[in-house]
Amino acid sequence: MTTIYHNPACSVSRKTLALLRERGVEPTIVEYLKTPPSKATLTAIVEGLGIQPSQLMRRKNKLFTELGLDQSGVPEFCYLAAMVSHPELIERPIVVTAKGARLGRPPEQVLEILE
Repeated sequence: MTTIYHNPACSVSRKTLALLRERGVEPTIVEYLKTPPSKATLTAIVEGLGIQPSQLMRRKNKLFTELGLDQSGVPEFCYLAAMVSHPELIERPIVVTAKGARLGRPPEQVLEILE
């Protein structure tokens, strides 16, 4: 099963979804702004990506600075909590398959994990 954490307003997210469909994959689409992932789901995604929560943040979002997440020494669990409370801070799109997870920036990165 393939899942994409998707924002239809994002051109990169739309391109990644189109790429999946071009490869014959019809993913489960989670519009994460409407249905935010839980802390457990985000933790699993971060682990699948092999990154720290801070690396999954949309740093250009003004909320990132407003919440003080741009300061040095912020513990990783704070980034995770911020994404749970404010899903607009989650970088997108994220594709998850049985082979792992990839951030679709650029979209072609998701090809590595297609089943």
